[in-house]
Amino acid sequence: MDPLAISPGTVFLYALLTAVATGLGALPFLFTRRILGLHLGLSGAAAAGLMLAASFGLIYEGVGYSLGRTLLGVVLGLLFIQLSHRYLQGREVSFGALNGLDARKALMVVGVMTLHSFAEGVGVGVAFGGGEALGVFITLAIAVHNIPEGLAISLVLIPRGVSVLGAALWSVFSSLPQPLMAVPAFLFVEAFQPALPVGLGFAAGAMIWMVAADILPDAFKEARAEWVAAVLTLAVALMVAFQVLLGG
Repeated sequence: MDPLAISPGTVFLYALLTAVATGLGALPFLFTRRILGLHLGLSGAAAAGLMLAASFGLIYEGVGYSLGRTLLGVVLGLLFIQLSHRYLQGREVSFGALNGLDARKALMVVGVMTLHSFAEGVGVGVAFGGGEALGVFITLAIAVHNIPEGLAISLVLIPRGVSVLGAALWSVFSSLPQPLMAVPAFLFVEAFQPALPVGLGFAAGAMIWMVAADILPDAFKEARAEWVAAVLTLAVALMVAFQVLLGG
């Protein structure tokens, strides 16, 4: 299908679906009224594994455009999140009804997810610039890997008193840059495409750091190390297998 036959409104709606999918990560908490430490630890391990695999997928996709710009993006993402973490340490911040350390953790996870959504939005727009079939495929892939990101946000917010609906809404909020960036990227694909590998690398670098520095350490506090490692391994393997099958 000719990319010119695709309307910006269609691109916006597809990208909006990826944002809504992020809210699905909060759904498991509807089925349990009592969140045990073990559940938190294993859920954190699963979210970490899925996010790691998704990050590797972002790097792989970026390398397809440019190895150098992708690696530059990874370094920039790593530096950005480290500097942000140091800036927030010791500062009095609030996040909704949360304060102190809880607020800093929530702000970090929601902030990182929101920032990396910009790159994903550009990815959706650039993909639709190559045709509807490619655009729908990329949209589906991003929507699927947005779900564990919503789970990661919910794992931080819900045990600290935020409602399931509130966590779902914050998850969707973190992905709103996707529809906002998809339309201009689609309309001006030649201008946005050179920056795409930097954005993909940036998102991957920031997420890998967050998994290693925040999500996994919390998981190890709540569950036995061998259980966390087993769930993490299975989650990475399943997500990679899904990405390969989807790509095939």
